[in-house]
Amino acid sequence: MPQDSKIITRNVWILSLVSLFTDMASEMLYPVMPVYLKSIGFSIVLIGVLEGIAEATAGLSKGYFGNLSDKTGLRRPFVQIGYSLSAISKPMMAVFSYPLWIFFARTTDRLGKGIRTGARDALLSDEATPETKGRVFGFHRSLDTIGAVIGPLLALIFLQLYPGDYKTLFFLAFLPGLFAIAFTILIREKKKTQVKDTVKPGFWDFLRYWGRSPAQYRQLAGSLLVFTLFNSSDVFLLLHIKSAGLSDSAVIGMYIFYNLVYAAAAYPMGMLADRLGMKRIFVLGLILFATVYAGMAFASTWPVFAGLFLLYGLYAAATEGVAKAWMTNICAKEDTATAIGTFTAFQSIGALLASSLAGLIWYSAGPAAVFGISALAAAIVAWYVWSLKKFEK
Repeated sequence: MPQDSKIITRNVWILSLVSLFTDMASEMLYPVMPVYLKSIGFSIVLIGVLEGIAEATAGLSKGYFGNLSDKTGLRRPFVQIGYSLSAISKPMMAVFSYPLWIFFARTTDRLGKGIRTGARDALLSDEATPETKGRVFGFHRSLDTIGAVIGPLLALIFLQLYPGDYKTLFFLAFLPGLFAIAFTILIREKKKTQVKDTVKPGFWDFLRYWGRSPAQYRQLAGSLLVFTLFNSSDVFLLLHIKSAGLSDSAVIGMYIFYNLVYAAAAYPMGMLADRLGMKRIFVLGLILFATVYAGMAFASTWPVFAGLFLLYGLYAAATEGVAKAWMTNICAKEDTATAIGTFTAFQSIGALLASSLAGLIWYSAGPAAVFGISALAAAIVAWYVWSLKKFEK
């Protein structure tokens, strides 16, 4: 972990720890979610629709609340409310089993993510300079993903002791969520943030940002949105491993391995992005994604799956934090939460389509078709982003 307090400040540490505990709670459940949903009657198609709607809820709310955060000049209240909603959604999943209520609980979790994301990323951006944003966002993604390592590991241990007891696991996931809420109290909001507008924005007002945003923002966001249309939920990767005959423990273990690679590589990738340019590292990530999905179309044994999930962890490290750092360097400082919120709003509409269509293609043509189409799309987007000569940073 980095030691330079001038780059990794107190607020960066606190926000990263909040994300760590929240991801610990969420990722205790994520690997077993498809298995649990199938056990209570969800089909593959319905799982895809559920994941898509959940992500669409997160995205659309990110747009509105990101814009609201910029307009009011406030960050911390959005972060606190957002993380609280995500925490209380965990026991809700155990209490409810009727599909409509499952949808409600899952969307409550994602609504919390939507409320907090723009404000949190704006706080992170305020702690960095254009030359250090790769490291700041990479560090945040690293600690966030450490939670994604610890969470599934705890789930794996619990299910070894109590096989099939999914509902208790949902209750246990509430505990790290409480720690996350407690840490949000320690966040310091800079007083220099000014209120831009006394009129509260309408829900769709954030869409106006697209028209007035810098051309580079629209080019970058547009290319990433095309990629999103072919980047379905990771649930489908886990289902493919399960369908290949691996046990529940092996599926969870593979997911732990992926997140471990991601956590270890996120900060170094951020450093490389700061030094070599955001575009180079981001395009590398897209190429890794294309390689992984092309390989998943043919993979059937655990050593191959392990190699692909190693590359998948490197892909995530090279893209997720880097994309946000890159975007905040392009947009104006006072529009940071709106810019990220607007992009993620469109992104989650794409996720809704991607996950729903992936479920239908899986059902009608099989998993190889899902993975092959995604690999080709990622390769095309990588070529397009690389061809944008003005995008050196």
